Amino acid sequence: MASIETAYQILYLSVLTAFAVLIGIMLIRAVIGPRITDRILAVNMLGTMVICSIAILSRFLGEAYLVDVALIYAMISFVAVLMLATTYLPADPKNPYFPAKGGKKTRRRRFGPDENGKADGVRRTEERG
Repeated sequence: MASIETAYQILYLSVLTAFAVLIGIMLIRAVIGPRITDRILAVNMLGTMVICSIAILSRFLGEAYLVDVALIYAMISFVAVLMLATTYLPADPKNPYFPAKGGKKTRRRRFGPDENGKADGVRRTEERG
């Protein structure tokens, strides 16, 4: 029976070490980006890995209250990622008044007529003043 406990302790420590390395990698990814979606996804993955680490640590130490801490951390992490996503990501990128890459606001028309008045099914954008 002692050998099974020792095997479990080795397993818990190795998984916690792997999660520590992955958390470090996700911290780097959250800092360097390059896009905001990469950063938000890294923060979400970071929260998930911390929750898993707390749950494994709870089993390793035999402390049941750490599961409650992990559940509370899961709720806080969910709300934080939700707030980041609603703050930094557009609600509707297909909105005709969504800013284009150049910073100018453009209005997208679907399948509108070209300069000669013919509708050829091509999307066009026009600059707004």
